[in-house]
Amino acid sequence: MDPDLWLIVLTAVGALWGAAAGALLPRPAYRFAVDEDSPWQTTCPSGHPLTGPARGWLGRARCPAPTPATATATAPATAILDSTAPTPCTYGPSTRTLAALTSLVCVTLALATGVRPELGVWFVLAPLGVLLVLIDLKVQRLPDPLTLPFAALALLLLGGAALLPEHAGEWRTAALGALTLGGAYFLLFLIRPLALGFGDVKLAVGLGAVLGWYGWGALYVGTFAGALVGSVWTVVQAVRGRAARRQLVALGPFMIAGAYLGLLLEAYAA
Repeated sequence: MDPDLWLIVLTAVGALWGAAAGALLPRPAYRFAVDEDSPWQTTCPSGHPLTGPARGWLGRARCPAPTPATATATAPATAILDSTAPTPCTYGPSTRTLAALTSLVCVTLALATGVRPELGVWFVLAPLGVLLVLIDLKVQRLPDPLTLPFAALALLLLGGAALLPEHAGEWRTAALGALTLGGAYFLLFLIRPLALGFGDVKLAVGLGAVLGWYGWGALYVGTFAGALVGSVWTVVQAVRGRAARRQLVALGPFMIAGAYLGLLLEAYAA
């Protein structure tokens, strides 16, 4: 098949895959968005138990309108007094928004990477990255059940991609990148534990593997881009009067945004 036709097909696949995966993110984004040492959410904000596939982890972030009897039995008394008739409750980000966002991420990765085996790795990791951004923005937390699989999948799947023809990266630099970026963030955590969390250190391992796949230049570009995006956001917030002194900032979204930009540039250049 003609390479251009292959690229069109892979871009279409990325759009469909991103939309399907993104549509599944609202429920996990809500359930994981809790303070440290708190159990994952098991009920909606109105008190209804979360049910559905995978023990309630998959499904719409919306509860059907309960009958008056059901509402009386499950919903808090204050929720019943506030409304004369039971209504559906929605929570978490919009399904359509996340589907569109994840689809856009996958499409741009396909266009930048082209017909290469590592594109499948980016497709798998993209929804996890979007989910991590949502949670960190909400509660400034990067859960281990997401950061650790992200790092493991990055190294494992890139190792598989390195065995296939036409790949444009090296697994050795991916592994070294994971150690380097993870080690750098761990050192920063030891020096200033209040400036970043240990979840950022674990996330850095996975991002280091992704960026290191394309070499040390990609690792530098992605890391610098993340720091630049974070600095610009902080300055904008300060100018708008929304940044308080010593206010904690979620670093995960900036780290992921920088890695995404660096990956686009280096994948296209490769």
